[in-house]
Amino acid sequence: MSGLYGVLRQQVAADPFNAVATLIFVAAIAHTFAAARLAALAHAAPAGSVKAEILHFFGEIEVIFGLWAVPLLLVMSGMHGWERAKHYVNDSVTYTEALFVVVIMALASTRPVLGLAESGLKLIAGFAGATPRAWWTTILIAGPLLGSFITEPAAMTICALLLSRQFYACGPSERLKYATLGLLFVNVSIGGTLTHFAAPPVLMVAEPWGWGTPFMLRHFGMPAMASIVLSTFAYQFAFRRDLQALNLRRPPAPVEQPDEEAGAALLPVPLWVTVVHLAFMAWTVANAHYPVLFVGGFMFFLGFARATAIYQSRVDLRMPLLVGFFLAGLVIHGGLQGWWIAPVLERLTRVPLFFGAMVLTAFNDNALITYLATLVPNLGESLRLAVVAGAVGGGGLTVIANAPNPAGQAILSRHFDGAVAPLGLLVGAALPTLLTILVFSLLSRG
Repeated sequence: MSGLYGVLRQQVAADPFNAVATLIFVAAIAHTFAAARLAALAHAAPAGSVKAEILHFFGEIEVIFGLWAVPLLLVMSGMHGWERAKHYVNDSVTYTEALFVVVIMALASTRPVLGLAESGLKLIAGFAGATPRAWWTTILIAGPLLGSFITEPAAMTICALLLSRQFYACGPSERLKYATLGLLFVNVSIGGTLTHFAAPPVLMVAEPWGWGTPFMLRHFGMPAMASIVLSTFAYQFAFRRDLQALNLRRPPAPVEQPDEEAGAALLPVPLWVTVVHLAFMAWTVANAHYPVLFVGGFMFFLGFARATAIYQSRVDLRMPLLVGFFLAGLVIHGGLQGWWIAPVLERLTRVPLFFGAMVLTAFNDNALITYLATLVPNLGESLRLAVVAGAVGGGGLTVIANAPNPAGQAILSRHFDGAVAPLGLLVGAALPTLLTILVFSLLSRG
């Protein structure tokens, strides 16, 4: 690491904007830590006042990185000209992942898909009486593993919606709320690693490094499944009294908002409607790298949803669009951090690389970390395994660590007084992350 400081000084000397872009990114991260406080101030201000609305806007985690992209582009324009700034946001940044999350999140939250997932998980939870504790355990183990087949963003959406309905609606303690959120984020981050196409950080390396599903299953499948089960039962034991108390409560029946064309009541969903929904999801997953195809497919889906409105709940696009905006802002900032992340990664050996990737993931999307790793020349197989394991292992530490996390945060934030406290999430994710480190160290092969 002795030459790292010199390399970074050269990078800043060659283009001082590198340092400025990172300082703005740090300011945006600091803003996320203040979001909960700003949301609390918004609730304390007079309802409907300009002050309350401004504070609420600045306290929305989903808008923070897009908000800080404005000063970033202004500074870039001042230092390099508007043409350079315009070229960067339009040509150099890829928004495919953000668009994909918007579409798959909207599809996964529809009444037929959510009903099918709930019915399947109810069969498992029913063996333990379908209590809130049984639902909690089932969702946090089976749900994240679904991410290896329907993609992590879809699994996160389904898990968060079902946890909101079957667990958070019962009024758990604040400690258990954050422990559950941290466990969910960690489990989803590693639960998508059984295949090569479902987890964003794996997608970045699968083609350049020639990793297929058999490879992922062999090197990551067993540690991921073992870690999910171990972490969930560890938290179940630690919060056994809290979970037992919830068994005495029953969540209220969900209030479904019908589509505006459906009338006053919704009819039971026929099998053929569910099959069509699953076909649209399959089309989206199969064409995840081609936004023209999956966005076009989504347009057809909206038409189908309108035609079958008597079976559909309202298609809510507000939340998916906010999450997409969050991810778009994140990739704008993250794309300018390679000047210091890549030199750090290429100087680390296996164990430091594992922990380095995990720490860097907490402050950058883990897909960015693995993408930059593909640019490091002559990276050995054991180092490749270490960087991916570290990136997915640290994917639950913060909201920005893994692309599906903003979706979970957006769905569940109403149970946290409108904003998730970053330190609360970090504490909640600490034990599952440590267990993931232990399990991957013992079971991974490279």
